[in-house]
Amino acid sequence: MMTLTVPCLFGLESLVADEMRRLGLQEVRAENGRVRCRGTEADIPRLNLNLRCGQRVLLELGSFPAGDFDALFEGTRALPWEHFIPRDGEFPVKGYSLQSALHSVPACQAIVKKAVARRLGQVYGLETLPETAGRYQIQFSLVKDVAALYLDTSGEALHKRGYRAQGVAAPLRETLAAALVLLSRYRGKDPFCDPFCGSGTIPIEAALIAKNRAPGLDRSFAAQRWSTLPSGLWLDAAQEAQDKEFHGAYDIWGGDIDPAAVELARRNASLAGVEDCVRFEVADAGKFHRSSEYGQLVTNPPYGERLLEKKEAEALYRAFGEAYRTLPPKWRVVVLSSHTEFERCFGRKADKKRKLYNGMLKCDAFVFSR
Repeated sequence: MMTLTVPCLFGLESLVADEMRRLGLQEVRAENGRVRCRGTEADIPRLNLNLRCGQRVLLELGSFPAGDFDALFEGTRALPWEHFIPRDGEFPVKGYSLQSALHSVPACQAIVKKAVARRLGQVYGLETLPETAGRYQIQFSLVKDVAALYLDTSGEALHKRGYRAQGVAAPLRETLAAALVLLSRYRGKDPFCDPFCGSGTIPIEAALIAKNRAPGLDRSFAAQRWSTLPSGLWLDAAQEAQDKEFHGAYDIWGGDIDPAAVELARRNASLAGVEDCVRFEVADAGKFHRSSEYGQLVTNPPYGERLLEKKEAEALYRAFGEAYRTLPPKWRVVVLSSHTEFERCFGRKADKKRKLYNGMLKCDAFVFSR
């Protein structure tokens, strides 16, 4: 068994923990900005392929007190790097330091690199390591003088699903879009709408959830190229994920007032393989209307700080709030916004609020139950 760590955006820890438990991971523990668990080698591809809200999957080698450079060097050298990095493996180092005596990240990178090289050189009987083969990205964190060392199994962050070649201004990260859909409790049965769809990220993530399609099936991961991880594990994980997919008819709609954004959303849906169950139309969110008894509306309207002037954003919220009040009583609505006056302009206090981050921007997910 090994320790696997999944960093995530602040506010999404419980959602990521729920995903990991549904995958059968053991000893799942949600912490600030990350979720840890115990797993096997086979769980590395399973997590990478299936996680919707996590940022990446890190294999934790160990942690130890590191109040000075000697402690960092010796603690790093004591870890079993040769179990994962072959004699010709490339092993770059990156990391961060918070509230620690060792505050210089470049200096810490150099120490970690030197310690790993010393260990591998002794094990493989080499004075100079060639680093000509696959990439084994080392990450470290130094928090309050405690170091933790990891290998990054994901490579590119998990929000890069592979279906969004380009986006419109201020795109929403796919992991956050999936989280908003999950917060709405959408599972594919009811109508689903996003009247500010932009490049289509929220409806596309809703379609992936409705189909129970693993979001990582159409991309590759760093650990797929590791000689120390059996390639058959990735094939098994992909087959397991495909066997769990659903096939049915879904009512998923996205609208945007910008025709170019709608065309881009359609192209992204095609790349994601969900063009058969998502409709995109040019539409004005201020005139949004639905007559079906049940449904979920999840959206990320312009905030004001990033796309529109504040007054324009407030006018947009008022018009959207008036459209919202025409919905039947059993609709559930989730709106992500960083605008401090959103509820006032929208015309109603949220039933629930959840603090989240869109990139570095602090936001709230406003949940309304009609």
